[in-house]
Formats: sequence, C-alpha cells, structure tokens
Amino acid sequence: MSKHRFGIHPSWVIVLAGVCAALHVGKLPPALPVLQEVLNISLVQAGFLLSAVQVASMTLGLAVGLSADSLGLRRSILMGLALLSFASISGGCVTDAQSLLFLRALEGLGFLLVVMPAPALIRRTVDASQLSGRMGWWGTYMPTGSALALLLGPWVIAGLSWSVWWWFLAGVTAFAFAAVWLCVPDVQAPAPVHGNTPTPARAVAQSWPQRLALTLKSPGPWLVALTFAVYSSQWLAVVGFLPTVYAQLGLTAGIAGVLSACVALANVSGNILSGRLLQRGWPAQRLLLIGFASMALGATGAYAEWQDVGLPTALRFACVVMFSAVGGLIPGTLFSCALRLAPSEGTVSTTVGYMQQLSALGQFAGPPLVAWVAASAGGWQWTWAVTATLSLAGAVLAHLIGRALHKKHD
Repeated sequence: MSKHRFGIHPSWVIVLAGVCAALHVGKLPPALPVLQEVLNISLVQAGFLLSAVQVASMTLGLAVGLSADSLGLRRSILMGLALLSFASISGGCVTDAQSLLFLRALEGLGFLLVVMPAPALIRRTVDASQLSGRMGWWGTYMPTGSALALLLGPWVIAGLSWSVWWWFLAGVTAFAFAAVWLCVPDVQAPAPVHGNTPTPARAVAQSWPQRLALTLKSPGPWLVALTFAVYSSQWLAVVGFLPTVYAQLGLTAGIAGVLSACVALANVSGNILSGRLLQRGWPAQRLLLIGFASMALGATGAYAEWQDVGLPTALRFACVVMFSAVGGLIPGTLFSCALRLAPSEGTVSTTVGYMQQLSALGQFAGPPLVAWVAASAGGWQWTWAVTATLSLAGAVLAHLIGRALHKKHD
C-alpha cells in the first residue's frame, strides 16, 4: 500500500478529484434557464447541451480503459483535471450555443480521464477489507458534485454571471489538480505471477487485444455496464431538469437551486449505505432491486397526474428525494460488482471503462428523451413512464447480476 502524504489517504484525494469532475457535469442545470434566454435555445437543444458532456465517455470509455495502465492511472487523472480547467475557462468566454456545445464535449473527455481510472487506482491504495466501503464513497462523486453545483450555481450566476460560474469551477479544478499531484502516488499494478517469477508489467500492457476480447465476451462487464446505463439515464434526466421544472413553477433561482441540491445530495446517503451493507453481507442483487423499485415509485409519485391533478408539491418533493436517495444504492453497488465481475485482474480498468462508456450513453440519451416526452405531452406528467420502464429493465439486469455473482463465487 502507498504511503500517506500530508496525512491524507490517497483514496480520499481521488474521490475529491471525482467530485470536481462531476461539478462540471452539474454546473449546467442551474444555468439552463439563463442560457435558454441568452443563447435562445429550445428545450430539446438544452437536453443535448446537458448531455453533451458525456460524448467522450460514450465513445472512448472502453478505449481509455484499455490504455489506462500503460498511460498511468494517476497521469490520466491529472490530464483530465487540466483539460476540464482549460475547457471551463474557455467556455466562460463563448457567446453562442455551438461553441459551448463543443466545449461541453471537450469537458466530457476531461471528465472521462478523471473518473474512468479512479476505481482501479483506489483499488491499489486500500486494503481489500475496505474496498466495498470505499467504492460506496467513490459512488458519491457524481451526486456530491451535482449537489454542490446546484446549490452554489444559482447564487453565483444571479450575483455575477454564468461566465464567472464557469471560471470559478476552473479554479476549483486547478486546486484538485494540485492535490492529486502532491498527495496521490503513482501506484503500479502488482505484476501477475507465473510460477515463482513475476511477469513484467510491460508484458501485461502489450496484451490489450486479449484483454479487450476477454472483457467483451464475458457476461459480467456487459451486465454492470447496461445496469449503470439504465440507472444513470433516468437519474440525470430527472435531477438535471429539476431547476427548469421549478422555474416553470415560479420558484426563484435560489430556492430552486437549494431544492435541487437536496435531491442530488440525498443520493450520497444511498451510495455510502450501499458500501456498508455490502460489507455486512447484503447481496448486491437485493440492493439493486430496492434501488430500482424506489426510483420507479419516486418518479411516479413526483410526476404522475390523474385528470391533470397530481400529489401536493411537498409530497412530490419527498418522492423525488426518495427517487434519488434510495436509488443511490445502485452506483455504489455497481462499482463493487464491476471489480468482482471483471473476468481477470488485468481487465479491471477495462471493465470499469466499459461501464463508464455505457453509463455515459445512458446519460446522453436520457435527458433528450425525457425532454422530448415533456415537449410532446405539453408537460412533465409522463416522465414517470420513462423512468418506470428503465427501472423495470434494471430489475431484470439486477437478477442476472445476482446469478453471475453466485456463479463466480461457486
């Protein structure tokens, strides 16, 4: 295990880097009402702008996963943080939607370079007995970053401008770059042993075609990747449009930001709880089923209407909190499952990269799909149908993951 520099365990700094990367995904929702007015973009265009940050992950996740060990996990994170900071500085200077869309895609590449290698690097810095718990904490990077962005963004944008909000996050990311540079060592993967002779790490790096083939022909990586896709698509779609929904209800930007941040922050509790429950022996399948069932029920209560009448606003808000909080059991559980269902030690980064790629596909498709349904229906009342369908698919995949884990354990 690596030494702790400045008294800080490297795994916590890696989680911090993930939170900073997630800030750039979450910085757009509170700015959408302003950007729609300033840049004159439609609701569906806003959905694509919201999901454009996932283009790089959607197309390059598996490739970066394959090359992570040869590139260096720590170096990848540093490159990602630098790219995020550059793109955010540039984004604050643009005056048209097309340029902002391009820079959001560039931020997506930086996001990928940060979050894809992080689980494998955490795996190398913690004891095996602590891994499930730390993966639960790692699963909080997205909701924590989103919550902070939803909470702080409206105040910065209202008090200054959306450009200053972009520049502020560029500075925060530069701080995270320094923290990783100083506190996270370049931990190498243990060399696999053949007989009594370790195999050089270089030989492992040269076997990427075999690692790719092994990953893609194994059911485990497919199951965790598809499950993460059906989770992430509905979570980002619902939480990402909350500021817009609240604005349409007449709430101020500050109040809408606080309420949206509470929903995103609630997701953190589920992630942390998933790690603790896994350590106590709860089956992953049970946690996934509970998470998807709660997301389906929560979205139905929050958005469904009967004869144009839905639940009172307070109960709707409680349902959205449940959607996010209990749904938070899913990502932490899936990160742990990805490490267990990787077909070999040498395919852990590849498996996580593939999971990230399909997760990004879900995040790219989810917001425009929900926006299209809302625009077609003239409101958000059919959002629950999208999330319920995705949750049903997630429940089926959870059952298959349970069978795969049981088979591997045997």
